[in-house]
Amino acid sequence: MSSPMSSPTRVFHYAFCCAMMVFLVGPILAVIPISFSSAGFLSYPIPGLSLQWYEKVLAASGPWLPALRNSLIVGTGAMALATLLGTLAALGLARNDLPGRSFLLGLLIAPMVVPVVISGVAMYFLFARIGLTASYAGLILAHAVLGAPFVVITVTATLRNFDTTLVRAAYSLGASPVRAFFTVTLPLILPGVLSGGLFAFIFSFDEVVVALFIGGPEQRTLPRQMFDGIRDTIDPSILAMSTLLVGVTVVFMVLLTRLGRGTGSKPGSNA
Repeated sequence: MSSPMSSPTRVFHYAFCCAMMVFLVGPILAVIPISFSSAGFLSYPIPGLSLQWYEKVLAASGPWLPALRNSLIVGTGAMALATLLGTLAALGLARNDLPGRSFLLGLLIAPMVVPVVISGVAMYFLFARIGLTASYAGLILAHAVLGAPFVVITVTATLRNFDTTLVRAAYSLGASPVRAFFTVTLPLILPGVLSGGLFAFIFSFDEVVVALFIGGPEQRTLPRQMFDGIRDTIDPSILAMSTLLVGVTVVFMVLLTRLGRGTGSKPGSNA
């Protein structure tokens, strides 16, 4: 067994971790106070506290709520499609007799490796030929392609602990392949499926490059609206929406942590 860390080493380790957390999270937390500023522009220190920017982003007549609605529509559709395709792909890759499994896995996760700008340009030229640009269907399909690798990875990791004898037992009891999947396989891999779906939704909700290429004026998503706002007029309303998104992200991270704990447990264990 390796010897435990000495006291100075442990102190240095914790200090370094805390410094890195402050370095990474500090800029995110710095925008939160400015979102409550009473000033009409970005300034530090803030002259006073006000909720005027939250009222602006939550106003029905403003551009923020329609952009948020579009992001939810696109994100939900992309999540559903990516979860379906990614789960089916992971189930196929889990077969030991599948020829070229490593090549297929690399091909499926390629959208995570290819720069998103290249993917956006390629999808634009392809979707323009088939009439899917400036449409919800095209944007959902594009985000589903980019989000499916997250589902493939999480479900594949879950299937490594999957006991295939349970499925064979279901077959021996007269269950059809479809019934065995929904009654045995899916409940055991559900944490991985849900985790991958949440990752796909978060990616779609945060993506802006492909939305610039594929989406039209009616499909203006929230990240695109924020990008346009930073380019045209900078005011604390962007930071107010950013603060709301930070809160949503924290909630999703808590959900992913709990689902990750469920994924880490071995299926079929009685513990």
